[in-house]
Amino acid sequence: MTVYSLSTLQKETLAQQGIPAPTLPEKTQEHRHIARRVLTIEMEGLKALAESLDDNFNKAVECIAKLKGHVVLTGMGKSGHVALKIAATMASTGTPAFFVHPAEANHGDLGMITKRNAVIALSDSGESAELEGILQYAARYTIPVIGITRNPNSTLGQASTVVLTLPQAEPACPLRLAPTTVTTMMLALGDALAVALMEKKGFSKEGFKEFHPGGKLGKRLRRVEDLMVKGQDIPRIREETLMTDAIIEIGAKRIGCTAVVDSHNVLKGIVTVGDVTRHAHRNLLSLSASEVMTKNPKTIGSKAFAASAVALMNEFKITVLFVTDENNHVMGALHLHDCLKAGID
Repeated sequence: MTVYSLSTLQKETLAQQGIPAPTLPEKTQEHRHIARRVLTIEMEGLKALAESLDDNFNKAVECIAKLKGHVVLTGMGKSGHVALKIAATMASTGTPAFFVHPAEANHGDLGMITKRNAVIALSDSGESAELEGILQYAARYTIPVIGITRNPNSTLGQASTVVLTLPQAEPACPLRLAPTTVTTMMLALGDALAVALMEKKGFSKEGFKEFHPGGKLGKRLRRVEDLMVKGQDIPRIREETLMTDAIIEIGAKRIGCTAVVDSHNVLKGIVTVGDVTRHAHRNLLSLSASEVMTKNPKTIGSKAFAASAVALMNEFKITVLFVTDENNHVMGALHLHDCLKAGID
């Protein structure tokens, strides 16, 4: 049987709240005592966060408020899950935002980030190696970075335009291994940013209704066809198209890839920014789309629920699904950030 020992600070925190520290083996503990211990420790972390906020929070809000484009959220592991939620919260409350997985960014998704954007990067230690590509890219194109970390002197801290420093707080995990208090603070800080931006922009109930048609159920029942790009907005080329023109089409339609179709508009594959990068060592511009494309891409039907599309994109770590009919004709394209902007996560 395992007996968990608490730090002195954890014991003092619990004592102040009148909650007994565990003294029995884990299997025989009263589970409510464990829950109260966890919640109390995390509440103390949130109190410390509230007290530690400084003018950098104001700078972060002002930086985001003046953007012409989207806020790009990123983070690895548990920080990434929190970042994805923050992106969804911002998108549904008047601040256009989407999530970019840092590992995918290093394989082509950097093309989703432009000078019109700002990046919010989350990392407990500030030393997540996967963030390096995004940070270097942001520095190269003078894209503002808001870093959320416990270490302002870390790589993330040093690379950030504005650093929101999380206070040192006790983890609720008795093994001190699983991220607990720190991810709670990250999530709360994201909510604080979203609400501050709502109030600064004067986001109204009318705007909230526009982003939440039919309430929670309405969001869940939104269809792919409601959110997909259609007609001339679909990035689309033929199999014999040279990569010079394929790259132009990808850049013009701005979703990071293009469909490759035959003369009957049947989907044969896709060419992504990542595909371009991976074939750069070859005589790329003389190749045809069929020689570079990824065959058998993931697709979805127009009548499918948008929530199902998000789940599919998350499962396969992709950001675009082409929408096809029963004969595999291209009908549209759905981007993850359009789903997040609609509050679907």
